[in-house]
Amino acid sequence: MPWIAWLIVAAGLGVAEFFTLTLAFGLLAAAALVGAVVAGLGLPLLAQILAFAASGAVGLAIVRPIARRHMTQPPVSREGSDALIGQRAVVMEEVTAARGLVKLSGEEWSARALDEYQTIPVGSLVDVMEIDGATAIVYPRELLP
Repeated sequence: MPWIAWLIVAAGLGVAEFFTLTLAFGLLAAAALVGAVVAGLGLPLLAQILAFAASGAVGLAIVRPIARRHMTQPPVSREGSDALIGQRAVVMEEVTAARGLVKLSGEEWSARALDEYQTIPVGSLVDVMEIDGATAIVYPRELLP
């Protein structure tokens, strides 16, 4: 049962990847799983080794550089007014579909209600759903799921 040996090798490489986080051992563990599948199909040892070598080479030569490039990119961060989306604000002047005023991040912003038929009273907590120019489009917090 050579496929069991390949599974043991894959598990060992998986453990090595867990402790090193190099991505190389993980790709080799996947290649060992390919070897286990080939062994499970009853193909000879040479075919198993070739399948392991080929899938390991493809993983290390193609997949690993792409994955490393994605891992080194800085996280996407919202800047400017986009960073205000999702923030909580306090209604300073009644908010309707046409006008209103909220205090957002320590500043007063003009605001409109997201729901055009809704009127939000002074003192209510709202969430900023979007920013349209210099106007915050808001929705009352207590109505959110």
